[in-house]
Amino acid sequence: MAEAALQTTQSTPPVVIKKYANRRLYNTESSSYVTLEDLAKMVRDGREFVVYDAKSAEDITRSVLTQIIVEEEAKGGQLLPESFLRSLIGFYGGSMQTIVPKYLEATMQGFARQHEEMRRNMASALKPFSFEEVGRQNLAMMERAMSLFSPFPRPNELEQLRAENERLKAEVAALKDRKPG
Repeated sequence: MAEAALQTTQSTPPVVIKKYANRRLYNTESSSYVTLEDLAKMVRDGREFVVYDAKSAEDITRSVLTQIIVEEEAKGGQLLPESFLRSLIGFYGGSMQTIVPKYLEATMQGFARQHEEMRRNMASALKPFSFEEVGRQNLAMMERAMSLFSPFPRPNELEQLRAENERLKAEVAALKDRKPG
């Protein structure tokens, strides 16, 4: 599911959504009004869309996606830790502003690939598994990776990340080698 959200659907053109002054969102494909929740479901399903301001024809997709995140966080999803949000805000206007989006995109794509590979490995091993714990570990790794952008990195952080990466690689290799019972 997360991987579908990160992949682009190249064979199907994106759905055009128009946002009107009254804040209503209109799906031109289904000829119906939609909500931010409907758009969030489209993202989860891997369906691409673009949002245009109905009056100015300006592409406002980024701001609508940001609204969806704010709504999800307000519902109690709390996917983004406060420390991550503070770090992200800190990068605005700085020299890292041009690098961070590409880094985050690549990191999320890598995370989705790892998640899918791990899901397949776990399914083949027929072992009960806690995706919640994997999520916590990946989030912790991502926070540690973000700390590398600090202008004054701590001396041991890079070495700790390398050691953690090697440990996780060994763990995945062991799971791959395990034969179902």
